[in-house]
Order: sequence, then structure tokens, then C-alpha cells
Amino acid sequence: MGNKVKYNLKNVHAAKLTETVTDGVKSFSYGTPKAIPGAVSIALDAEGETSPFYADGIVYFRSVTNNGYSGDLEMALVPEWFRTEILQEELDSNGVLVEKNTNAESVKFALLFEFDGDVNAIRHVLYNCSSSRPSIESETKEDTIEPGTEKLSITADPRADGLVKARTGDGTDQATYDNWYQSVYISAAATQEENND
Repeated sequence: MGNKVKYNLKNVHAAKLTETVTDGVKSFSYGTPKAIPGAVSIALDAEGETSPFYADGIVYFRSVTNNGYSGDLEMALVPEWFRTEILQEELDSNGVLVEKNTNAESVKFALLFEFDGDVNAIRHVLYNCSSSRPSIESETKEDTIEPGTEKLSITADPRADGLVKARTGDGTDQATYDNWYQSVYISAAATQEENND
């Protein structure tokens, strides 16, 4: 029996993506997923468009593009490891995070997260993400303490091999489900296609 509803974002993780080219063939590997605690919300809109082709007085053919997703991930505080490994801030000898205008290419990563469901949590992975720097903002303390949050603008593009995202379903086997945050899940079909290229 499958879920009827979903709610409650949690278990957000990121895993650094490394792309290598050997004999003209591009391959992808991921680091071990690391937790990003304090998830508040995620809102990612689908990117792409449909283009109709008209013939015989009707829509004869319609092409659909999948350009991934883009939107915001809101959290209590961006962890230091994410700032250094993904956003490329430098930790100096005094333990101070330093941001420089290096014009370096954005570090890509896989984003993993889940939503609770009435039966099982639904676990997701987006394979080729990049992130902008969070804004700097806060407010003065009043009668009660209202914690501030930080937002990352996330873009999830298709990988060069076309892979965009995956999520657990009603029939996902238990071992795959249980190990979702141990390593980035890649389907056997996607691995086979990569080996055939």
C-alpha cells in the first residue's frame, strides 16, 4: 500500500560530484553524503517547456524538454562543511571563514532529502546541483526569540548523460531504501547506459 500524503521535509544531505573524462568518455562519482541539519523548507520548480508542431489543423507533435529544477532550500544555518566544500569559502589558520571573488566554477553536488508520508518516507536525490551563496540577514531580538534562517538558491540541471533525479516508490526494495544516505543511488539502467557510451 502506498502513501496518500506527504509532509515534513527532513534528512537533507549533499554529496560532492566529481566528473572525469577518460578517452573522451565522461564518468561521474560522488562523495559520501553529508547531513545538512536544520531543514525548514524546499521549493523546486520544474524547468523546461513544451513546443507544439501543427499539421493537418491540429497539434501533430509536441516536444517536451526536461531542464531540471530550480528554487530554494531554506535551513536554520548553512553548515561550515558546506560553505568550504561546496561554496568554496576558505577556512584560514585562525578558524575564520573567508569568502573570495575567485570566479571559480561552482562545485556540483547531489542533493538528497525526504518527505514523511503516512506509510513510508519518500526519499529523493537530485544528481547535478549547484548553489548560490546565501544572503546575509537577521533581525533584532524582541520579547521572544525568533530564529533566523538562511536560503540557498539551488539549480538542479540534467547531468551530461541526461540523469536528473530519482525517488523511492511504493515497491522500492528495503536494502535500497535503508542505504539511501550511505551513498548516492544510481540505477543499474543508468550505469549500464554509461558503460555503453
